[in-house]
Amino acid sequence: MKKFPAGRWGRMAMCFHQAPLRAPFRPFAAMVFAWLDGKVLLCNIPDRGWCIPSGRVEACEDSVEAAHRETLEEGGALIENLRYLGCYEIFSKRKTMWAEAYSANIKELVDIPEGSESQERKLVEAKKLPCCYHMWDPLTEAVFEHARSVSER
Repeated sequence: MKKFPAGRWGRMAMCFHQAPLRAPFRPFAAMVFAWLDGKVLLCNIPDRGWCIPSGRVEACEDSVEAAHRETLEEGGALIENLRYLGCYEIFSKRKTMWAEAYSANIKELVDIPEGSESQERKLVEAKKLPCCYHMWDPLTEAVFEHARSVSER
């Protein structure tokens, strides 16, 4: 298994655990690396900037359902071939949270739903990500590389 560098999420530390490892308890969020023709979907979210579709797992859903919903809500994308990549462990001295990450193919681009928090979307080549992704660091780069390699299988 590949070793991923450590990272930060605000004031909390963050690390990525590759599949097949799963969150030991219900993840608070799901995120999707959605690909079309070798490019990844990014959404422009106020106060976050350009990022992959992601968000909270609602009480009535699991992380797979959240991944589909967030990709549609934020990116106006219907996805298929959803594959589990692994999970982020986000922690401090006081608490630990988990977010599950997926890779998928974009089946169809549709209008971003009315009332979405996303202002716009774009498809970006991997080599251009460091210039536009909201939080580019060695961990983000390594997980993007992993997601791209999984999507190409």
